[in-house]
Amino acid sequence: MDLQQLILDYGEWFYPFTFLWTFLEGETFVIFAGFAAEQGLLNIWKLIAAAWLGGFAGDQFYFFIGRRYGHRLLERFPKWRPGVDAALGFLHAYNTYFILSFRFIYGVRNFSSFAMGMSGLRWSRFLLLNFIAAGVWACTFAGVGYLFGHAFEAVLGEAARDVGLVLLAGFLIVIWLGVRAHMRRQKRATAAKAANQPPAT
Repeated sequence: MDLQQLILDYGEWFYPFTFLWTFLEGETFVIFAGFAAEQGLLNIWKLIAAAWLGGFAGDQFYFFIGRRYGHRLLERFPKWRPGVDAALGFLHAYNTYFILSFRFIYGVRNFSSFAMGMSGLRWSRFLLLNFIAAGVWACTFAGVGYLFGHAFEAVLGEAARDVGLVLLAGFLIVIWLGVRAHMRRQKRATAAKAANQPPAT
């Protein structure tokens, strides 16, 4: 498979994929995509826009879920509480600075928007600061990938594009394997649950 030609032919689909992926998580993909953008395979500005909007929309969604269903979800999933408590502690200690930087803090990033939705923080304030923070995040990680691509090109010359393509392909394969493994685990869990249910009388 010629991955370079595949990206050139279907590169426009990478932007909605970036939006969807960053809605859920995404910084690693954005770095690799930034690398590909430096090689001329993707448009860096479209990439940043897709990552910006995806990250912003995702965290607004988690904020809403926390505001609307947070306490009920914590009762159902008590393992989330340490992450939520840590995020709330950062919010109370640093407030605006935390809202602008939580995407960069390993360990609490996944719970932060959800926790802030539970905190009583005004939704309009979170929306504005989240929009700014998502833009900084998208520019940072896409820029890191772009600079890595530039550095690789300076060292490896024409081979840099091949290295970038291999890295991007490897990341996509890891995503695909992860999705497959998750689906298999869900299927086994569903089968085990059905097997443990008493027969209908």
